[in-house]
Amino acid sequence: MSEKIINLYIVPTPIGNLGDITIRALDVLKNADLILAEDTRTSGFLLKHYEIAKPLQSFHNFNEHKIVSSLIERMQKGERMALVSDAGTPGISDPGFLIIRACLQAGLQVECLPGATAFVPALVKSGLPCDRFVFEGFLPHKKGRQTALKNLAAEERTMVFYESPHRLVKALEQFKEFFGADRQVSVSRELTKKFEETTTGTVEEVLHYYQSKDVKGEIVIVVAGKQSD
Repeated sequence: MSEKIINLYIVPTPIGNLGDITIRALDVLKNADLILAEDTRTSGFLLKHYEIAKPLQSFHNFNEHKIVSSLIERMQKGERMALVSDAGTPGISDPGFLIIRACLQAGLQVECLPGATAFVPALVKSGLPCDRFVFEGFLPHKKGRQTALKNLAAEERTMVFYESPHRLVKALEQFKEFFGADRQVSVSRELTKKFEETTTGTVEEVLHYYQSKDVKGEIVIVVAGKQSD
């Protein structure tokens, strides 16, 4: 029986600590004909660390629509590609959806390796129920943000958000407004890195903690669902 040919591998990369990459992920990257990277400089640093010398091509939100068709053609001719983002699993609030969909529509084989995703450790260590949860990613910056929060105010499952450091306080202020000051929340930043920090408590308590701080790093916010009556 011949081995199934995978045309596109989705390869999770570390969200901070370079030691978190899997042995299988390294093997796939070493054997790919082309590595598609959200930022070739960031991915180049990872590849250099593991002594992997493979062609890199930029693949990000600003060019993916233009180059997907040409990449599909190359895979149809036999090239094997690996898709990586700056950190974590491609497609989770990162580029990836378009090329995966295009591959499937073209009858190409796609395989996603298991690996790092920032919201999983943040959710598990939050102390909030994680048997049922909803992943919201980044809230809209302006248009639709308040509507989204109004709709989520009645959500009974644990909610997970991504947020930039300069918007953290604003997000917590809005959670206080729409979810209530006593709602439980957990904020994790710099996961797996030297200055990793997780702060838990009520929205009021965590907001007070971060109002006086210069916040840096990637942020994951986990919010308790509404208590059922």
